Amino acid sequence: MTEANIYDNTVDQNAKDAYFTASQGQLIWTRFKKQKAAMVGAWVLVFLILSGIFAPFLTPYDPTIAGRDKDYLNGAPTIPQFCDDNGCSLRPFVYALERSRSAKTNFRWVTTINTDKRQYLEFFVEGSHFKYFGITFNTHLFGLDEGFVHLFGTDSTGKDIFSRTFHAINTSLAVGTIGVFIAFVLALIIGGISGYYGGWVDSFIQMVTDAVRTIPAIPLFMALAAFIPDTWSAEERFFFISIILGLIGWPTLARRVRTHLLTERNQEYVLAAQLCGASSGHVIRKHLLPSFTSYIIVDLVISFPYMVLSETALSFIGLGLKDPVNSLGVMLQNVTSADVLLNYQWYFIPVIFFIVLVMAFVFVGDGLRDAADPYGDTKK
Repeated sequence: MTEANIYDNTVDQNAKDAYFTASQGQLIWTRFKKQKAAMVGAWVLVFLILSGIFAPFLTPYDPTIAGRDKDYLNGAPTIPQFCDDNGCSLRPFVYALERSRSAKTNFRWVTTINTDKRQYLEFFVEGSHFKYFGITFNTHLFGLDEGFVHLFGTDSTGKDIFSRTFHAINTSLAVGTIGVFIAFVLALIIGGISGYYGGWVDSFIQMVTDAVRTIPAIPLFMALAAFIPDTWSAEERFFFISIILGLIGWPTLARRVRTHLLTERNQEYVLAAQLCGASSGHVIRKHLLPSFTSYIIVDLVISFPYMVLSETALSFIGLGLKDPVNSLGVMLQNVTSADVLLNYQWYFIPVIFFIVLVMAFVFVGDGLRDAADPYGDTKK
């Protein structure tokens, strides 16, 4: 046997040893990396999450009414460029906007683009104030020294759609995170108790679970929308919607936890822990739930797009969040009129981000689901 063959055999043996001695998390990550669609979805998801978190810095203006451009209502996107008929520049620029009245328009205000006047894009400019961890900042990634730049255009009130979109992603993800966390905690507690004890406890809990699953979401939120006082602030409405989504989103995961615990509670390692005097809570928390942690993680990731979809749908029909809160559902309310469809197509840009966000969650969830059983395709 040559030295090359010996080296190859050693490498193969080391790879096999590393595979069979790897932790569960390492095995899942190894299989997840092999799925290109899931990896692309993961990178897109990371980009969107970071964009939402750092939206106040990445966007040039306040997304609320305070950051509107009164001289550019329903304005088309202003795309920075480097060259025009007057020559090229190393710095990106946009054209200045001028507002005037004339007899031709019955003395209405008219906004025109002055192609002879450039406004150069600047980076790390001072603008509206925002807070991170209690510290106030006013530096934004880009902007103009004078005037406004609207990469995605403006809406009917002059608010920058680019700024609103990234803040909306952050809001929708925050609602989903709170809702998923509440549903996750309830599912582990209720499903754990139901699966571990069984008997009449399991029967009673399953009746409650079935009752919650049969509650129609839209009529429920219609009733709650009538209940919410008009005096509630945007933050109070935000947390209320998040809590309700969590309270009605736990039954599916709870059933899966229950099913697993029903099959695992009579295993030898559970009986050994009980004989050692471990309490029921300790057995569930330290032995049973960790035995299928990977599947719980998969369920959490898959639950996110459903929470985001729920918030978007409720806000879209006017039962969820409302202005001045920026969420994807609130922004989708603006694309329902025929006038927008015919004349203001840039209103649909947030729709693209919404679709990409949901699809990224779906691809990552499918990838994690396939990778959750690391030994599934192991050759025997």
